[in-house]
Amino acid sequence: MPESVPVLCPACRRRHRYSAPSYPCVCGAPVAPPLDPHATPVVVGDRVWDEDWIAVRCASCGRQDQWPHPELGCPCGTSLRIPVAERAGPPEEGVSAKPGEDGESSPEDGNGEGGADGGRGGGGGQGGRPVSGPPVSGTPRRAFQPVTIRTARDAVTAAALYLRWLGYQDIRRADQRPPSGIGLAARGLLAQVDPTVHPASPRDVECLWLTAMTESAECVYFSLAGYAEDARHRADDLGVPLFVLDLTGTPQPVNGLADELGATDPD
Repeated sequence: MPESVPVLCPACRRRHRYSAPSYPCVCGAPVAPPLDPHATPVVVGDRVWDEDWIAVRCASCGRQDQWPHPELGCPCGTSLRIPVAERAGPPEEGVSAKPGEDGESSPEDGNGEGGADGGRGGGGGQGGRPVSGPPVSGTPRRAFQPVTIRTARDAVTAAALYLRWLGYQDIRRADQRPPSGIGLAARGLLAQVDPTVHPASPRDVECLWLTAMTESAECVYFSLAGYAEDARHRADDLGVPLFVLDLTGTPQPVNGLADELGATDPD
């Protein structure tokens, strides 16, 4: 059962009981950040990527990945960032204690998962789709485990989880902010996540494609509200895979390019 901590909203003085959500590690085990019951929650103001994501180590396999920082939304409208404790105990043998070491990924460093190819997203930052095959050497890739979408932040998390499941392990915030939505980047890939209620337009698709071209990268688009018909045709012309995020957090392919991207049998 997930640990829970008492939380007092500093704005309305309402008391809550908060349990951190768990996310699926590539080994299949649930991963949840350890909460600090003694620290004071922080009111979320301007969002910064480095503060929205934290490094959490899986207790089962020792792998360290980036996951959303725990937050609580009070009914009064205040968003609170819940403090996270340092997990006690040394890391497992052969696993680095810090993100970015031994090939582990973090939003800041932009380096891929370890191995001779420097990450699944293509070598040397050039374009190319992720390598088909298991995310961990010698281990079959498990079925994708989505996270339910309730907020725009959940949509970004769902897209990041899917890209990681495909094999990209160096996911971070994109350097260039797209005209709409949130930009994600991995080695050899740019992704746009549009959590708005408006279907993506041809211009949205073209802007993503042009940005990817300037960085010699492939690109992929995730939308919560789908795509205008002419945006689908434009994406086919430009070679952009399109996905729709359903509310379970599972990306559904919209065009043939998206089918190809996620066609590898995870079993």
